[in-house]
Amino acid sequence: MRTGIFVGSFNPFTIGHDSIVTRALPLFDRLVIGVVGDQVHKPDMPSAEERIKAISDLYADEPRIEVKPYYGLAVDFARAENAHFIVKGVRSVKDFEYEREQADINRQLSGIETILLYSEPQYSSISSTMVRELQHFGVDVSAYLPKRQ
Repeated sequence: MRTGIFVGSFNPFTIGHDSIVTRALPLFDRLVIGVVGDQVHKPDMPSAEERIKAISDLYADEPRIEVKPYYGLAVDFARAENAHFIVKGVRSVKDFEYEREQADINRQLSGIETILLYSEPQYSSISSTMVRELQHFGVDVSAYLPKRQ
């Protein structure tokens, strides 16, 4: 069974994240979305349980997707899930350089490969940070959050 993981704090889970999940899913028999657990303390960050529920609800009709908390290194989470691939989204050269370095270290530590999926152009400026900033100033951010029919 080909298993991949897609990890992040997902605070919040955006349409950019959803695009990566949708595009990665055909590559795997199982895709585990790993949500950073409550050991990360950021101001106004919903609990891992709340973030997991929101993402699980989004993919409730897709049996190949599981959403779980993770703690520690992504490669340790990948091993625990019997995954051989880490999926990452890349929006810019800056993201690419960061993810390339992480991929090299992860491969050295574990042999686990990283698959980089480039952001679709319409999502290249969307980030969780940007969405939180807009929310802070009272802007309706629903256009940046995924919805399922």
